[in-house]
Amino acid sequence: MPEKHLHIVAFDVPYPPNYGGVIDVFYKIKALHKEGVGVTLHCFEYPGRDRAEQLNQYCEEVHYYRRKVGFRSALTFKPYIVSSRKSKSMVNRLLEDEYPILFEGLHSCYHIDDKRLKGRFKIYRESNIEHRYYYNLFKVDKKIRSKIYFLFASFKLRYYQRVLKHSSLMLVVSQKDTIYLKKHFKHNKVSYLPSFHANNEVNCLLGKGDYAIYHGNIEVPENAHAAEFLANEIFNDMGIPLVIAGMNPPEHIRKLVEKRSDIRLIANPDDETMFDLIRKAHVNILVTFQATGLKLKLLNTLYKGRFCLVNRKMLNGTMLDELCVIGDNVLALKSQLKRLFQHEFTEVEIDRRKEALKEMYSNEKNAQRLINLVFKGQ
Repeated sequence: MPEKHLHIVAFDVPYPPNYGGVIDVFYKIKALHKEGVGVTLHCFEYPGRDRAEQLNQYCEEVHYYRRKVGFRSALTFKPYIVSSRKSKSMVNRLLEDEYPILFEGLHSCYHIDDKRLKGRFKIYRESNIEHRYYYNLFKVDKKIRSKIYFLFASFKLRYYQRVLKHSSLMLVVSQKDTIYLKKHFKHNKVSYLPSFHANNEVNCLLGKGDYAIYHGNIEVPENAHAAEFLANEIFNDMGIPLVIAGMNPPEHIRKLVEKRSDIRLIANPDDETMFDLIRKAHVNILVTFQATGLKLKLLNTLYKGRFCLVNRKMLNGTMLDELCVIGDNVLALKSQLKRLFQHEFTEVEIDRRKEALKEMYSNEKNAQRLINLVFKGQ
């Protein structure tokens, strides 16, 4: 058995690592394994995401628990994303030893205040300020039932957030969220630790591309809203081709693109196709209307793509401002887009990225930071 061992409670099966939250979980596990840390992984599973043999390569043990979806979990004072992720058998397994326990996201924190776990070293891994995230989903979603759900979820999450006082350590993905949690949990240890990700080195193409790209999980209302904004407000009269690529685009995005000859929609591309699209684009344009968490697609762009054009909310305390071009309104985004298409992407830009990313966003260095915080901070 490894000298250092850690329980990780994941809100989902973290393989394949094909959306924001599970990307951080999977590559964290992989990096810890490389550093010699034994991981016992506990996953909540539900239809649409299969058990993954690949996780056995990096974990000492992997346990799966059925997520309790349905009305019984919804009709509680706890948020649905939390109440649907509880398991007596998981707690019994956690009680078999004294290893630290890392709870991935507020989703997985149902048992963080369990009296039987009192005295254990418990780590909360923040990925978003969840009540803010859900409130912004309420603002951008188009369906009445979804809007009502997101609004009530936001209220519940804000109240439930107080359970985090039971954590021994909070690991936070952005500087801005770190400030927020330090303010609200003055007696807890809160540390900034950026997300883990799929990239080992900067691998960008030089020269020019002939299109711009927006990518993300378009099924998420926030991303669908961003895609619609770009299509209608930015690329409406630019004469620059736009590619929208990502998972499960909703019907209104499909219909919008059908009417436009200057926009191409690529639904559910595999990783190789997506990375190829990111690399060959001249500009990766990424906008968001809520400044929470760390947008992992921003990191993918900086490691693989040419110019990165963003609004300031996309940066949200990532310390990556100097590597991006910023436009905070329609006029500024259009102006910067035109300017960037007149320039080639050079080695100077690549060298700047290598220098900035190797220190703060190295998986290896962040795994070592995590190990020091957890195993030397007890």
